[in-house]
This record gives sequence, C-alpha cells and structure tokens, in this order.
Amino acid sequence: MSKNSKRKNKVKVKIDRTDRRIMKILQENSKVTNLELSKMIGLSPAPTLERVKKLERGDVISSYHATINPKSIGLNVRTFILVDLAWQKPNALDNFVSKINEIDEVVECYIITGEADLLLKVVCADMAAYEQLMFKSLSQIEEIERLKTLMALSCVKDSKVLPFDYGE
Repeated sequence: MSKNSKRKNKVKVKIDRTDRRIMKILQENSKVTNLELSKMIGLSPAPTLERVKKLERGDVISSYHATINPKSIGLNVRTFILVDLAWQKPNALDNFVSKINEIDEVVECYIITGEADLLLKVVCADMAAYEQLMFKSLSQIEEIERLKTLMALSCVKDSKVLPFDYGE
C-alpha cells in the first residue's frame, strides 16, 4: 500500500486525556510493551491496544523507530547547511528535492523562510567525508545557487517529545 493511499484512509481522531498520556509515554519510550503501557495509564491491555491502534489509524502515531547514537557508529560530524536555490532554473525545487533524496548523508531537509530557501541536516563520519559530500555531491547539483555550512559542535538538547498539552 502506498503512502498516499494510507493517507486517504486516515481516520479523524478525537484525543482525550488517556490518549494524550499514551502519546507522551510512547514518545519517551516506544519499546514499552502494551502490558506496561496499560498499567501506566490505568486500563486493561485490550482497550489500551485499541487506543494505540486508533492513534495509528488516525496518523497521530505515524511510525516507531530506534534512535541510533551517531557517534557510536562512527558518524562524528553533524552540520546544517543553508541552501539558496537557483529559482531561474525550470522546476528548481522539484529537481533539487529529487536529487537530495538520493544523498544518504542528508538526513533532514526543510523548506524555510529567512536567510535561505532550504535547511539541510547532514551527518558524516568525519571532515574528509563531509568535504567529499560538499565537493562531489552537493556542489554538483545545478539547482543550488549558494551553500552555507553551520557546524554543530555539540548537542545540548535533543527531545523526541513534542511540546503538547498531555493533560498532566
């Protein structure tokens, strides 16, 4: 089933206090078992599972995944790149997006306002790998007019819990 057909089957979900608690708990630890979750919210396992399934069907919960510590697997350089597009080129944005989706080191890409058109989050093993990415991949994308790199020195906050009223 394609992503678009899943979106069409999306169910509008009314979210109550219990659903909010489920959302917060699962953002903090998606590995929690249904039995553990049911004890945390004060329901039996069957209705707890039904509530989670309802949140999934409504696309409130869109996925579950492991968060890998990049440094533990040798990915030591994290940068953010401001991109100005060459808008005079036909289909500049669409062409850029299709090319950037082929570059694994680009882990996030946002269309932004302000100083640039797009913001990329890039993760690489080291500075040599970053240099290779810049000169062999990114600078070869003809829809890019200008790149500006912001180097992350360290991360002081990386929350996975969205700022939402969870009813606590």
